[in-house]
Amino acid sequence: MNIRRVSFDHPDAVKLNDEVQAEYHVRYGDGGDATFLDPADFEPPKGVYLIAYDVDGAPVATGGWRTQDSNGEGNLDGDAELKRMFVVEQMRGRGVARRILAALEEDARAAGRARMVLETGTKQPEAIALYTSSGYEPCGKFGYYRHYEESRCFAKPL
Repeated sequence: MNIRRVSFDHPDAVKLNDEVQAEYHVRYGDGGDATFLDPADFEPPKGVYLIAYDVDGAPVATGGWRTQDSNGEGNLDGDAELKRMFVVEQMRGRGVARRILAALEEDARAAGRARMVLETGTKQPEAIALYTSSGYEPCGKFGYYRHYEESRCFAKPL
């Protein structure tokens, strides 16, 4: 497994983002995550975007974080928001997501962020299990989906 920093609009990132959006649509029936994401938000030092490649060089997982400070949507100063965590189906259950998550936490900590926050949903029990087993705890809702009943938000001090 080779984890590399890439831009959010890198062709491999776009490909995997399309896959995760399709999965969100299947799970929620809403066309995918409507949260606006600017590629510049994932450029250091404001954030980072990672892709994991398998031994053959195929992109198999993504994840990124972006700076969020107090913004009227429930974020707090010092937040790093986790976005687009995704592992292709054939690579799930092999610890890839956990490796990406650890790399993102380390990067956000090095950038001076105080806590990692994320929003997921009730129809993503695998994601909730990953985050809670990695030390994340429920927190106040934030972001685009903060008013949705299916939304679940978690945080972990960095």
